[in-house]
Amino acid sequence: MVDRRPWITVLSHLVMIVGVLIVAFPLYLAFVASTHTADAIVQSPMPLLPGSHMWENYKAALLGSGKLGSNTSVVHMMWVSFVTAMVITVGKIAISLLSAFAIVYFRFPFKMLCFWAIFLTLMLPVEVRILPTYKVVAELGMLNSYAGLTLPLIASATATFLFRQFFLSVPDELVEAARIDGAGPMRFFKDILVPLSKTSVAALFVIQFIYGWNQYLWPLLMTTSEDMYPVVIGIKRMLAGGEAAVDWNIVMATAIIAMLPPAAVVMLMQKWFVKGLVDTEK
Repeated sequence: MVDRRPWITVLSHLVMIVGVLIVAFPLYLAFVASTHTADAIVQSPMPLLPGSHMWENYKAALLGSGKLGSNTSVVHMMWVSFVTAMVITVGKIAISLLSAFAIVYFRFPFKMLCFWAIFLTLMLPVEVRILPTYKVVAELGMLNSYAGLTLPLIASATATFLFRQFFLSVPDELVEAARIDGAGPMRFFKDILVPLSKTSVAALFVIQFIYGWNQYLWPLLMTTSEDMYPVVIGIKRMLAGGEAAVDWNIVMATAIIAMLPPAAVVMLMQKWFVKGLVDTEK
C-alpha cells in the first residue's frame, strides 16, 4: 500500500530535486565554461551564465589545435573511443553468454571449479593484474592498436555470473521441448536463450558501453601514439603541465562533447535498461 500523505510527497520531490541539482551543477559549470574565453573562466568569480564564444570553442575542440597538447582532433579521438567501447561491449556480452551457456547446460570435468575460477577474478583489483597483462600485450606487439585496447578487457566475470543465474531460471520443460523438436545445443542457444535474454543484454550493453567509453588507466599504458588516444586520454593531454596556460574553455567543450555518446546510449536504451534491471517475468 502506497502512503499518499502530502508532506511525504513534497519531501520526496524536494530530496529528488536537491539530488539532481547536486549532480547537474558541475555539468552546468562545465557547459558555461565552454562558452567563454579562457581569460574569463579564470577570473574570480567565474561567470555563471553562458557566454558568446560557444561555437568557436566547440569548433576548436572538434577540429583540434596544436596548443592543446595533441594535434589529433576530438572527432578522431571519439572514433577511437567508440570502436573501443563497442568491441569491449559486444565481446563481453558474447563471451559471457557462451561461457554461462556452457556452465549451465554442459557437463564436463571440473565445471564448478571453472565457474568459481571465473568468479574469483572479481576479487582481484585491476591494479593487481594490469602489469602482467601489459607485459603479455607488449610481447605480442599489440601496443597502440585496437586489439591491445580491447582484447584484455572483453572477459567479464560479472556478466557471466548474471547470465548463469538467468539461465538457471529457464524452466526445464523448455529445454525438453527444444530437445524433442530436434533443436541442437547451438540452435537452442540462438533461437531460445538469446531472445529470452534480450532485456539482460540491453542492460549490460548500456553498462559495458559506458565502462568501455570511460576507460582511462589501461589506454594510458597502452597508447603512446596520438592516433590511438581515446577521448578521455585526449582530455588529459590537453591539460598542460608546469606553468603553461590551459585553455579551459576548449577542455570543457571537449568534455561536454565526450559526454554526448554515452548519454545518447542511456537515453535511447533507457526502457530496455530499466526493464533488464527490474524485470521479474523470467
